[in-house]
Amino acid sequence: MSGASLNSLVAAGLTAFISLIFARAAWHKLEEFTEFTGFVADYKLLPERLVIPASWAIVGVELAVVVVQLLPQGRVFGLGLAFFMLVAYASAMAVNLSRGRFTIECGCGGAAQPLSWSLVGRNTALSALGLAAILLPLGPMSAPDAMAAIASGFALWMGFLLIEQILANASTARLTR
Repeated sequence: MSGASLNSLVAAGLTAFISLIFARAAWHKLEEFTEFTGFVADYKLLPERLVIPASWAIVGVELAVVVVQLLPQGRVFGLGLAFFMLVAYASAMAVNLSRGRFTIECGCGGAAQPLSWSLVGRNTALSALGLAAILLPLGPMSAPDAMAAIASGFALWMGFLLIEQILANASTARLTR
């Protein structure tokens, strides 16, 4: 490790990881926006007239999470937005699961995933990682350290995608039994 502290490397790696999650989520929602608005409506947390504006707001905040972190001094604000969104997603899922609504699509992007408590746990864990990234100090880094942090964030993201696919497969298997 050249000059950066381990805390800085972990903070930068987690920041890259959270950014990749939100970039992918926003991309999927924009790519299939009509379908996404259906998922938002299925949660039955909003009046019908607010579904489309809320869907645009969700995508806008997800994009802001990524863009703001690219700005100087924007990392903590972007991670704060990510933390807020992940807690809101987990809460919306928990409300619907408590209502017995296990068959609606989470709307997370990527592989189809009906709501489950494991998704609530996943979003809670992701929010904790975002909070950790906020709390860890991020000092100056050399180019090799920054590349290592970005690579570690990418590796975490790839692991996340694998776990997400496993959860989706498990949900599908439960529904087909």
